[in-house]
Amino acid sequence: MIVRLPQSPEEFKRYRDLRWRILRAPWNQPRGSEVDELESKAVPIMVCEVDGIPIGVGRVHFNSETEAQIRSMAVEEEWRGKGIGSIVIKELEKIAIEKGAKKIILHALDNVVKFYESNGYKIVK
Repeated sequence: MIVRLPQSPEEFKRYRDLRWRILRAPWNQPRGSEVDELESKAVPIMVCEVDGIPIGVGRVHFNSETEAQIRSMAVEEEWRGKGIGSIVIKELEKIAIEKGAKKIILHALDNVVKFYESNGYKIVK
């Protein structure tokens, strides 16, 4: 596995395609809807097989000087349950901490709450 920041236009295309297919297409959202107003402030990462094709992606941005937020995590269906999501989240946490985060938050759909809890996150209401 290779963890990297997408850099070339082709890598960003692959990174965004995975985000769209997993996070937007199931809700009939159009291509392009995976890009939002936080895109330019976020640090994206992708986990790839040796061929450079992403199998897991995510990004982190800051809400304040000390609060980071993890967003847009997606893992190819056939790779779920194999540790790819944990690799993504740990790398995003590392980036956030290196940039000064004292607190890391995220929002999760009900079907992935257990995943985040298994990675040390707690539900706050």
